[in-house]
Amino acid sequence: MSSSEGAPESWISSFCSLMGHEFFAEVSEDFIEDDFNLTGLQSQVPMYKEALEMILDVEPEDDEEEEEEEEEEDEDDALGDGPVYRRAGDRRHARVASDLSVIESSAELLYGLIHQRYITSRPGIQQMLEKYDMQHFGTCPRVNCNGCKVLPVGRSDTPGQETVKLFCPGCQDIYTPPNSRFHSVDGAFFGTTFGCLFFMTFPDLDIGTRDNAPSILSPHAQSSRAGSLTRSPATRPTSPPLENQPLEINGVRTPNLCPGLGKGKIYDPRIYGFKVSEVSRVGPRMKWLRSKPKNVIELDEAWNHEQQLSPQDDKDGDTEMNPEQVQDAAIANRKKAPMRRRRNLQSADPMGVHGR
Repeated sequence: MSSSEGAPESWISSFCSLMGHEFFAEVSEDFIEDDFNLTGLQSQVPMYKEALEMILDVEPEDDEEEEEEEEEEDEDDALGDGPVYRRAGDRRHARVASDLSVIESSAELLYGLIHQRYITSRPGIQQMLEKYDMQHFGTCPRVNCNGCKVLPVGRSDTPGQETVKLFCPGCQDIYTPPNSRFHSVDGAFFGTTFGCLFFMTFPDLDIGTRDNAPSILSPHAQSSRAGSLTRSPATRPTSPPLENQPLEINGVRTPNLCPGLGKGKIYDPRIYGFKVSEVSRVGPRMKWLRSKPKNVIELDEAWNHEQQLSPQDDKDGDTEMNPEQVQDAAIANRKKAPMRRRRNLQSADPMGVHGR
C-alpha cells in the first residue's frame, strides 16, 4: 500500500487500518526500539527477530541465503541438472512463502503484546484518550447509561484466552462488542490494567449520564412516546442532590462514581403494568448488582475506617452512653451476677462434690 503522497505505508499503519483493528493505537517506533519495553516478549512469540523486523519495516539480511543460492547454481551448472534446480527452487520458494505467513502471524501477536504495554505509557494513554473523546470505541448498550462512552479492555493478559470487551464506567460492567468484526481481536492486546489506569489518569473526565443523549428510538416511536408523555408526567421525579457530599470517593470524583446505577436506574419488568415478582421463574435476578446507596459517602473507605475507630467504640466510651444504654448495661450486669456467684461457690471446694 502507499499513501496519497506516494510514500510507502508502514506496517504499523497498515495493521491499524485493517477492518476490525479500529481499537488499536499506532505504537511509535521509538517505543518499540527501546529494548526495555520488549522485556520478556521473546519467549512468547515464535520467530521473534523476524517478526520485530517486519513490524519496524526492516529488510531481513539475505546475504547467507544469496551465497547458498549461488553455490547451488554453480553446482547445477557443473552437473547440467537444470530441471532438478527448478524443482529445488520451487521448494525453496514454497518454504519462504510458508515462513512469511508464520512471520506475519507472529508479527501480529508481537504487536498486540507491545500494544498492551504501550497504551499504559504516557504517550499511549494520551492517544487512547483522543480516540475515547471522539467516541471511536462506541457507547454502552445499557439504556440507563444514556450513551456513556466505553473503553476496550481485556479479561486476561495472556493471549488466546478471551476476545476484547467494552468497559462502561457508568455501570461498571463489561460487554461484548456488538459488531462481529471485533470478535476476533484478542483481549490480551489491551490487558486488564488499561481500563482502571485510564480513568485514574484522567479523573476529570465527565463520564456522567447525559440528559441530552441521542435517543435510539425511531422518529415514529419518539413521536408516539412524546404523545403518551403529554398525558402523564413527562419526567420522573428526581430527588434533590444530598448536601455535604465529598468531592471524591476513593480517588474517584463523586459525579463519576457509577452514574448509571442506583435508584431509578434499575429496570423493573412489568406485565400489564404490574411488577413481576422476584420469586417468579422469569422474575428479576441479582438487582443488587445495579444498586448504589443514596448517600455515596457510605462507599468512602476512609470514612468507614474512621467510623470503626470512633471514640464511641473505645473502652472509655461509657461516659458518652445515653441513659437507655446505661440502663440496659446495668440490667445485663445484674443478670450476670448470680451466675458469677454460682461459679464461685462451685470452685470454692472441689472435694465437696463427692461428699468428702
